[in-house]
Amino acid sequence: MDDDVTLHGPASWEGSPRRYGPVARVAVLSDIHANIPAFEAVLAEPDVAAADLVVLNGDLTWGPQPQETYELIAALGDRALCVRGNCDRYAAEIGTGVRVADTPRQQWIADRHSPEALGFLTRVPFGVVVEIDGLGPVHFCHGSPRSDHELVTPATPSERFARLSAAIDARVLVTGHSHLQFDRTVAGLRSVNPGSVGQPYHSGGPGTAHWALLGPDVRLRTTRYEVSDAVARAHRAADPDAERYVAALLTPPAPQEIVEEAESLVFVN
Repeated sequence: MDDDVTLHGPASWEGSPRRYGPVARVAVLSDIHANIPAFEAVLAEPDVAAADLVVLNGDLTWGPQPQETYELIAALGDRALCVRGNCDRYAAEIGTGVRVADTPRQQWIADRHSPEALGFLTRVPFGVVVEIDGLGPVHFCHGSPRSDHELVTPATPSERFARLSAAIDARVLVTGHSHLQFDRTVAGLRSVNPGSVGQPYHSGGPGTAHWALLGPDVRLRTTRYEVSDAVARAHRAADPDAERYVAALLTPPAPQEIVEEAESLVFVN
């Protein structure tokens, strides 16, 4: 790790990750990026509706419909465990005046959160641990256990993975951030990414949300949704970055491109 990299780990008010469980089934939804049609489609899946907990693994509201995304999360009540992503951190900091927006879109997104939604984002923890039947303790974080903007991919070398996971007490590490769905064993731990609900990087057709079901094993899942609805909502919302957002929905970059770029950069906001 470069000495000049600023790590974005637990906030000053946080201690060790809060622990939950044991439970039988956990649905993991990551990187929703305020894509309401994709989010609603996954929430409607029977296995998600029946899960004991729904872990929302970061980058929740950063996209065309942030307030609506917050309201769907709030409606899940105590079943939802949220983890803070780098974009959630940005939205909270900009929305509360702690940070100055670098682009018009950053300010636009922050402005579309109600005071309640911004308050929610400021309280989302960096990570959680859930005891899941068949898997044992599972550590959830957005980037890595040491920073919300560190990328973990299917090609992360065992040496770096061992360093980034050294402090956790778990048998399985679930991350997001890379928008890549995978399940591998490395450096003695199981490394899982459910992929992205709202903006997955994959080789399949558009209109596919990625997620995972945990317990008693790991099942990587996909759900079809109406991508034209997501495109129309981005334009109706007057998202300043609508064209780039839509392009990523309709023609996502190839996973291998993302892996190569991510492993060359390691830390990406």
